Amino acid sequence: EKCIPLVICSSKTRREIEWYRENLGNSHPFISENGGGIFIPSGYFDTLGQFLGLAETLEDGCVMIRLGAPYRELRRALRELRNEGFGITGFGDMATAEVAAVTGLPGEQAAMARERDFDEPFLFNGDDTVTVKLQEAIRLKGFNLTQGRFFHILGGSDKGKAVAILADLYRVKYGEITTCAIGDSPNDLPMLKCVDYPAIVKKPDGRHDPRIDIPRLKKAEGVGPAGWNLAIIGLLEDWRRNC
Repeated sequence: EKCIPLVICSSKTRREIEWYRENLGNSHPFISENGGGIFIPSGYFDTLGQFLGLAETLEDGCVMIRLGAPYRELRRALRELRNEGFGITGFGDMATAEVAAVTGLPGEQAAMARERDFDEPFLFNGDDTVTVKLQEAIRLKGFNLTQGRFFHILGGSDKGKAVAILADLYRVKYGEITTCAIGDSPNDLPMLKCVDYPAIVKKPDGRHDPRIDIPRLKKAEGVGPAGWNLAIIGLLEDWRRNC
């Protein structure tokens, strides 16, 4: 109602986010796979000149700013990690039915979740000590480990870097802006750190993730979508009071 751009920033793939955007009637830019790619509808911004080295125009006229590592390199790293003794199963190792089983997604959406470009989610059952060893092994290969509902291997991209780029583009278009972000997991931390109003919602167990502890953080009482609703209303009320 206020014409505030709603940017979906997710670990989900481009195909998955486009499905949600279509159902929401959302026509704004979006960020896929933990900051791996920024997708901007054709003509949305007047200029992308400062990002020419990273931007490419896709077949549908959408502009993609690539920040993430090529998916084939992530898959190669996962194979090497398995050979080194880490018990890892990536989405690329699973059939669509298996992805549906571990995610709870319907078959069509599970197929979309396997169409990855910059980030590979994987299952890993090691304890904290083995997880630290895995993180170091991934780092030595030039990649990073983050965690949402699943573990993820990715390149040097993260949600915060992508959000910062989009925020700069909005500033060029509108001048001074106010940014808000809502998350619930450690992979949201870079995004939450770079906005004016960060907020988190509760996890399914009814708790806020204790690993997310930053200044100015708002903690919504609800879980998932209900928490998101409460967070948005609270952020808008804070913004009105401060204007």
